[in-house]
Amino acid sequence: MQAPARMRAVWILLLGLALLAAQTLAASAQSRPGSFADLAEKISPAVVNITTSTSVATNTIPNPIVPEGSPFEDFFRDFMDRNNNQGRPRRSQALGSGFVISEDGYIVTNNHVIEGADEVAIEFFSGDELIAEVVGTDPNTDIALLKVESDEPLDYVTFGDSDSARVGDWVMAMGNPLGQGFSVSVGIVSARNRALSGTYDDYIQTDAAINRGNSGGPLFNMDGDVVGVNTAILSPNGGSIGIGFSMASNVVTRVVDQLKEFGETRRGWLGVRIQDVDADMAEALGLEAAAGAMVTDVPEGPAAEAGIEAGDVITSFDGVEVMDTRQLVRVVGNSPIGKSVRVVVYRDGKTETLMVTLGRREEAESAVPASAESDEDMAPLESEMLGITVTALSDELRDQLNLSESATGLVVSDVDETSEAYEKGLRAGDLITEAGQQKVSVVTDLEDRIAEARDAGRRSLLLLIRRDGEPRFVAVGLADG
Repeated sequence: MQAPARMRAVWILLLGLALLAAQTLAASAQSRPGSFADLAEKISPAVVNITTSTSVATNTIPNPIVPEGSPFEDFFRDFMDRNNNQGRPRRSQALGSGFVISEDGYIVTNNHVIEGADEVAIEFFSGDELIAEVVGTDPNTDIALLKVESDEPLDYVTFGDSDSARVGDWVMAMGNPLGQGFSVSVGIVSARNRALSGTYDDYIQTDAAINRGNSGGPLFNMDGDVVGVNTAILSPNGGSIGIGFSMASNVVTRVVDQLKEFGETRRGWLGVRIQDVDADMAEALGLEAAAGAMVTDVPEGPAAEAGIEAGDVITSFDGVEVMDTRQLVRVVGNSPIGKSVRVVVYRDGKTETLMVTLGRREEAESAVPASAESDEDMAPLESEMLGITVTALSDELRDQLNLSESATGLVVSDVDETSEAYEKGLRAGDLITEAGQQKVSVVTDLEDRIAEARDAGRRSLLLLIRRDGEPRFVAVGLADG
């Protein structure tokens, strides 16, 4: 009797484990929505189709020269009458998507959807249509803000926190793909913080189907909040292959607020030209890590007034640790104009804190700072070191390289193609203006900087070069010797 009892106990145990496993799987399955219908029904009334119209001029057909009384006279007259509208402007239409963000009629879409349009028509989920006015646009983030006038309050959706979106979270895209209108697709967040080509890019990548016509439409989380604006796809054939990009809502909300208040964006401006710090540059400077933003040039502006210099590495801005140039550009752009901020720079082996009053960001023109006095009396001297051949700058070389009279430095006349300098991008015609963050004007200046770096135990030397007026730092390894 004992054996059967043990067998029953074993079977009861196995049955219990099976039931537990089934319950676990059921609980796991419940974390995935059985249907997205309720969510789609809730948010669809706030999503709109956008149709833009643009007047496009057409080429006129020249009047043929036909002798009066010619048998072809009637033929050409009939031909011109049939085509008498060829010279008139024709209407070109484009389709896109958008979404309402307030009951009084503000609508968000992509700038490229409405750019150049003469008329912007909004079709609502109910079938109603209204004409929208453009409040403002921001080509940098490809965002536009529209406004319609409605007799009734409009259904609208709110922005969510895109920073809280995690890779693997469910998302829903809505819009007007290929002109089909009010279409829903579902996927997950595939990646975060994607950059495409813009200065302020912060894209959410998703595999939810996004096609032409979806541009400007919303990307929702499962709470029905907008976490992105569908903007672009990566595709070899123009259709969705599961790689779509939505501008993060935390970027969009700042742009929308400024467009609503000012009709334009107003971003903070530091006034520096910068590049990322790589491992070789960090070693040459004595930095513990390859982080921060290296200042390559300081044109006239807030940074110059505050004392920031070329060669400084910006490590902190307004209390935020700077990891790279992209982060610095974004945090500066998001800062209020006129705000005084603390900027921590690494200079000559130690850190300094400077107070900078931010201006308004504008298109910065390349400006070469006035250089220190040059030694014009010395004859050009050529020498080879670090895999490059350098020559002191002369008037003849200034003319050949289209340099200003005030330019100083050493001209690279040749580069050994087997050298590290060549691998780092140095080429004949480059102008070396600094070495080890000190100006160089004669060959012996560069020799002294190399010797000093070796004496300090450095494995590389930081050079500031200019090519076509563009400054760039390069860390070149020091050979033994």
